[in-house]
Amino acid sequence: MTHDIDQIISTLRKCELIPEESVKTLCITAETLLRSEPNVINIQTPVTICGDIHGQFYDLIELFCVGGDVQDTNYLFLGDFVDRGFYSIESFLLLLAYKVRYPSRVTLLRGNHESRQITQVYGFYEECLRKYGNANVWRMCTEIFDYLALAAIIDNKYFCVHGGLSPHLKGIDMLKSIERQQEIPHEGLMCDLLWSDPDNVDTWGVSPRGAGYVFGATAVEQFCHANNITFIARAHQLVMDGYKWWFNKMLVTVWSAPNYCYRCGNSASILEIDEAGNCEFKNFEAAPISERGPQIKKEIPDYFL
Repeated sequence: MTHDIDQIISTLRKCELIPEESVKTLCITAETLLRSEPNVINIQTPVTICGDIHGQFYDLIELFCVGGDVQDTNYLFLGDFVDRGFYSIESFLLLLAYKVRYPSRVTLLRGNHESRQITQVYGFYEECLRKYGNANVWRMCTEIFDYLALAAIIDNKYFCVHGGLSPHLKGIDMLKSIERQQEIPHEGLMCDLLWSDPDNVDTWGVSPRGAGYVFGATAVEQFCHANNITFIARAHQLVMDGYKWWFNKMLVTVWSAPNYCYRCGNSASILEIDEAGNCEFKNFEAAPISERGPQIKKEIPDYFL
């Protein structure tokens, strides 16, 4: 498969579509690999943590220029690979191909957009129809979403998840018993991990997103203390500087989609943690217009998820 996967990567790196049959082959191989991974993946430093991508393919390539070649770098992606941007298919399949080619270098977590329902509203489904003429590639990819892990722990002290905490989550071991191979539920522990946000509340509050919770400093302190966690790394929320610390540096939001939706004007970042536990944020801006392909205007509902 190595020659085939290298050819797939080469094609996708040029932001070119691979044939539907190649998508099928890639997804079958990836499913076997992802199925064998636990709900919570243990990772060792050094590692580079990446936030939302949202189909911004040329900015993903910029991320790799800043972060280093995949074969030489341990990457942890916190989800939301699709929707919003113009190249969700190419972005997600490239990351999936890298996972297959370098399984010990690439970890992919599930975000709230790795969902059949969400992608039918916010762009990925429509993109698959437009580019392939049918929904087959969308079905293949959304089946893969069900196998993505829910969280990661780095060096047993950094807890990584797409969204955040849940009032139902006392210990990390609770995550091991979740049946993750399903569409994201509308409520419960799995939903909360992918939808919740930090906020200026003490413990827990109602989320304006309509799913998950907002959680505050006390909730984070209690979770970190009970689980021997130094800090929590998550994505899910646009932050204009590319990253934002919360609660005396017990939680950090990492955002990796610069100029989000091609209009927000924000910077993006990745977080590198070395073996000594030193953290370095590397900021980057959107790829230059001259390095981008054609952009197709499309009507997608505005929202802040």
